[in-house]
Amino acid sequence: MPVCYDRDADTYLIKDPARAWQFVIGAVCAIAAVAIWAGWLVMMRVGVTTALTAFDLTALRFAVAGVVLLPVVLRRGLAFNRLGWLGFTAVGIGAGAPVQLLVGAGLSFAPVAHASVLSYGISPLIVAGLAAVVLKERLVAIRKAGLVLVTLGALVIGGVGVSSFGGRQSIGHLLFLTAACLWGCYAVAIRRARLDGLHAAAIAAVVSLLVYFPLYLIFIDHRLLEVSLTDLVGQAFYQGVVTATVSLALFGRSIMLLGASKAAAFVALVPVIAALMAIPALGEWPTFVDWLAIGMITGGVYLASGAPVPGWTDKIPHTGAETLLKQCPPI
Repeated sequence: MPVCYDRDADTYLIKDPARAWQFVIGAVCAIAAVAIWAGWLVMMRVGVTTALTAFDLTALRFAVAGVVLLPVVLRRGLAFNRLGWLGFTAVGIGAGAPVQLLVGAGLSFAPVAHASVLSYGISPLIVAGLAAVVLKERLVAIRKAGLVLVTLGALVIGGVGVSSFGGRQSIGHLLFLTAACLWGCYAVAIRRARLDGLHAAAIAAVVSLLVYFPLYLIFIDHRLLEVSLTDLVGQAFYQGVVTATVSLALFGRSIMLLGASKAAAFVALVPVIAALMAIPALGEWPTFVDWLAIGMITGGVYLASGAPVPGWTDKIPHTGAETLLKQCPPI
């Protein structure tokens, strides 16, 4: 990595064009994944307005994803040696049936706006905290400022205030936050094990297929045959292929390129993208306050994701950096 010595600042400045390109690829993967998740909330809402329940949609998702991704697990295994039992549990739960059931159940008590904020908008803060403790990822001041902007913007766009916490909605809020914490454990686990996104998605899908689907068939009053074939196929494709397979593979790739906390910063865009999707899909235009919140979240994501900022450069302590100086002449 090219490192140059700034005599005036007495610091070594990292100058690596490859890092910028790596950030762009990671950011594109993350944004594509969160766009899919924003659409998932809409599809989930559409699904529960038909005869289907959250249990049905979860079963449909992992029945399809488990079969599609089974060859990956058969070829590459369950990665016990890299994940350990704790990491394996975090992957199986954080990207598997439990999180989807928690969000689906929460939607019975609180609106989609609150789900997008508390399940996704707060996730970067949770992942950053976990990554700092478990992975020792450094959180510099500019990224802390980005996380503050993300959190405030998410709360504004979701309309989650003091008055929102109370009564029946609090149950939904608790379920959303629990889902966010479990998903955060998943993100940190695959980063720690250096597991690629497709492999992690396959493990979660196959585990859910083997554990959840039999329980669903035995104990749940399933209604998959009570909806039209068009609705069933549409939900199966989006839930099982797009969300459970493509999005997790994309986001896993982003984590490998950017790190857990930087990649997770993009998850805060879910409420923003969901609000923008509502314009053509539902004819719902954001208010002035919503646009303000969208600006806050977008700016916060940019800062928290580690994107390049003019005048801000990664620094290496003077001590022990002399060997890096040889890579380029002093400036």
